[in-house]
Amino acid sequence: MWYSSSMSNKNKNKDSLNSSKSKTFSGVISISARGVGYLPTTEFEKDIKIEEHDLNTALPDDEVEVSLLAKKKELLGQVVGIKKRARETIVGVIEKKGNVCFVLPDNNRFYRDILIPEPPKDIEDGHKAVVKFLRWDDPKKNPEGQILRILGLSGEHEVEMNSIIIEKGFEVDFPETVEKEARKLKEQNTPIPQKEIESRRDLRETTTLTIDPETAKDFDDALSFKDLGDDKFEIGIHIADVAHFVTEGSAIDKEARRRGTSVYLVDRTIPMLPEVLSNDLCSLNPGEDKLAFSAVFQLNRKGEVLEKYFDRTLIRSDKRFSYKEAEEEMKLGGKYQTEIKTLNEIAKELRKKKSSMGAIEFESDEVAFELDEKGVPTRVYIKEHLETHKLIEEFMLLANREVAMFLDDKVKKQKAIYRIHEKPNPDKLEELFIFLKALGHEFNIKPDQITPRDINKILDRVEGCDEEPLVKTATLRSMSKAIYSTKNIGHFGLAFRHYTHFTSPIRRYPDLIVHRLLWKKIHNQKLKQDITATLKAISQESTEKEIRATEAERESIRMKQVEFMENHIGQTFDAVISGVTTWGLFVEELSTLSNGMIRISNIGDEYFELDEKNYRLIGQKTKTTYSLGQKVKVKLTDANSQQRQLNFVFA
Repeated sequence: MWYSSSMSNKNKNKDSLNSSKSKTFSGVISISARGVGYLPTTEFEKDIKIEEHDLNTALPDDEVEVSLLAKKKELLGQVVGIKKRARETIVGVIEKKGNVCFVLPDNNRFYRDILIPEPPKDIEDGHKAVVKFLRWDDPKKNPEGQILRILGLSGEHEVEMNSIIIEKGFEVDFPETVEKEARKLKEQNTPIPQKEIESRRDLRETTTLTIDPETAKDFDDALSFKDLGDDKFEIGIHIADVAHFVTEGSAIDKEARRRGTSVYLVDRTIPMLPEVLSNDLCSLNPGEDKLAFSAVFQLNRKGEVLEKYFDRTLIRSDKRFSYKEAEEEMKLGGKYQTEIKTLNEIAKELRKKKSSMGAIEFESDEVAFELDEKGVPTRVYIKEHLETHKLIEEFMLLANREVAMFLDDKVKKQKAIYRIHEKPNPDKLEELFIFLKALGHEFNIKPDQITPRDINKILDRVEGCDEEPLVKTATLRSMSKAIYSTKNIGHFGLAFRHYTHFTSPIRRYPDLIVHRLLWKKIHNQKLKQDITATLKAISQESTEKEIRATEAERESIRMKQVEFMENHIGQTFDAVISGVTTWGLFVEELSTLSNGMIRISNIGDEYFELDEKNYRLIGQKTKTTYSLGQKVKVKLTDANSQQRQLNFVFA
């Protein structure tokens, strides 16, 4: 984290502190791996810092009440009350000490081990368990829990993956009532009833293709293409009509809302909907008649929307392409080369328009894995960026934007869920600019007046430089998080005034809600009186579930990176310094994007001092300097898959 504060800001904080010593502040507490808590407030620009001895049994993400302590240099506080516990269960490793049993939490922000007062007789050391959190009233004692379920031996692939899923609050299996309802829907809709076919716009004769990842099993979107002549084309973005099957208030609907999203781990997907729906009934499988909700546009070669309509349709996908197969068809030739090539040309024009409006181009590297039959990673590689990825992205963005515009038209606004992205916080931007200056890049941009175009200037300046990945990461961290909301304030990153999520109802609950609202809007149907409160609740729930799902995905990636590196201890790698602290350097290995640390005790024989302003360590005797963004050769000395940690030394 990079923080800066002007003198006026310091005076403001001082005045606020003097007037707030007797006040208490409420909010959700975050706790670092070092056992230090942080509480954000609207009154202070910096978070209130709470040392471990002042946490008073607060745990990560608990809703707490905090009072300020009289300190001069830092904004310190102490927890004076726990309003709401964030979690009921914890996952960890069993450790027996004589007659006493503890569970060591997987979550390293959970800074105390869990005492199990009445452990089952058959439990074994080193096994993973799901623990029900019982109580923690005395900070001098350990929290108490009850073992609910043994997952298996720590370190085994299935055990670790299930641990991540459960720790983040997701479940693999669906309740039997949900599965039963899904099977009944399959029976009722196979084949599609004639009455339903007759009620829909029939687009089965239009050339329709799906383009998805090679491993995809659920196809929730398809593109259709028709050449209208005179350089005009009818292009349909067809989305699985999940709302037709998942009706409001049904068992499946309630479970989908509870899950909020599908979760994508390294080796599996935890679906939002039962597989009978996600991989079969709703999936736009090739060669099958399918029900869709379609956004159909008449476009010219410049990507200008000439006409459009939204309707429930009947479609039939002619061909299922992977991204790579579609790329080859477009470049090397094939039955659908003309269609894909024209779609790509129009997508490029849509991208140009988006860029001209100032949309931020964040294209970062992602890793993928090859696993053996036991789930052990045999290869880690950086995913290839293809033109067909961007092709699909642009048409999905088009559909999402146009649906949002339709829901929010000037004539009669519709209560809806939007995907919004606020402007960056000026204080975070100040930190970013200090960071960029330390790397040798200075920008004359006022933080409170920044535009998406300014962000693109920063990214363009560092393109091709060694520090480009670091600057992208730092810039991304300075941005606000995109969230769901009932208030349409636009999307800063995309530079769109209107934006929502419409294109993935199989895997995102807000999209399902948008489908329902869009149909009601088309037919001028009245909404329920309490719809606003419901939509607000769904927006908040879905945002929280999305964050947890992203954390689970990253955790699974991190686990497999460390597991892969365990077989490469002693080897030398190219890396870049990605963080500078008083206790050492963080480095990112370039071929697998694995992150690790060089501890300050392993850097050299001399004393190294942190130059915080310039993000570097300087040796007192030799003046040897290690700076953020610097490329280095490192040797891996240790890989701990349990703690997901890598340790390096300079090669």
